[in-house]
Amino acid sequence: MNQVPFKGVIAYPVTPFDNNENIDIPLFKKQLERLVTSGSHGIAPLGSTGVMPYLNDTEKEALAEATMQQVDGRVPTLVGVSNLTTERTVYHAQFAEKAGATAVMIIPMSYWKLTDDEIVKHYDTVASKISIPIMAYNNPATAGVDMSPALLKRLLEIPNVTMIKESTGDIQRMHYLRKELGEGVAFFNGSNPLALSAFSAGARGWCTAAPNLIPELNIALYDAVQENDLEKAQRIFYKQVDLLKFIVAKGLPRSIKAGLDILKVGGGGFKSPLKPLGENEIAELDRILSAIQSELAV
Repeated sequence: MNQVPFKGVIAYPVTPFDNNENIDIPLFKKQLERLVTSGSHGIAPLGSTGVMPYLNDTEKEALAEATMQQVDGRVPTLVGVSNLTTERTVYHAQFAEKAGATAVMIIPMSYWKLTDDEIVKHYDTVASKISIPIMAYNNPATAGVDMSPALLKRLLEIPNVTMIKESTGDIQRMHYLRKELGEGVAFFNGSNPLALSAFSAGARGWCTAAPNLIPELNIALYDAVQENDLEKAQRIFYKQVDLLKFIVAKGLPRSIKAGLDILKVGGGGFKSPLKPLGENEIAELDRILSAIQSELAV
């Protein structure tokens, strides 16, 4: 088992629906193909961008299988398998492994706030039932649970919990993780506006939905960091920072789908209760994307 099979830009696809709120698999595969061929270093279906908590089991399974079929081993795949219960998380993790996923990502979803011991037991149980690596996902804004560096250190003691996705938006947290867990810790940034800062703090990769809209800039930022060219990395980051802030502020599924529509790719519909961006918001996004395209054309 490759303990840390990811680096670079890991792209999150949206989940497109038709007018009857059924998943549009052909459009999903079209979107996946764009992400792969534009240079993304990994594909991560069933994340927040893909509205995973809104999906039933059949829909999750269909998306996981469609991802493996379309990606076809060209880049590694990271499948979200989180659920409120350990039993269902195990089920989805085993399904993802059987479908061919490279690794799975788990966030400790909860209604009642979980204790550290409950979270450790949750991850340990899932890990014992699969043989592929696990990325522990910390995003208190969506999960309602903030996993401390001390807790993350405990999780990394579980053999196939080998990666951390940090989405608190606190750059000091990333520096602390690097300091406390060692330079070898594989942590990934999940906060779009902190992309450059996170790489500077030692992030191995960037988990983002932005490659749906501006893949060339996302990949170029990572490449500049790898070249240790800070000035170049800053220039590239500043070109995309307005978009990165927008997609977070307006909600990733809404903003990415609107952007895909603007780009004539097609973002697909929504599953209730989610609704599209308003006209003014779409116009603002159009202006941001047009400005970026103008700069890239120079």
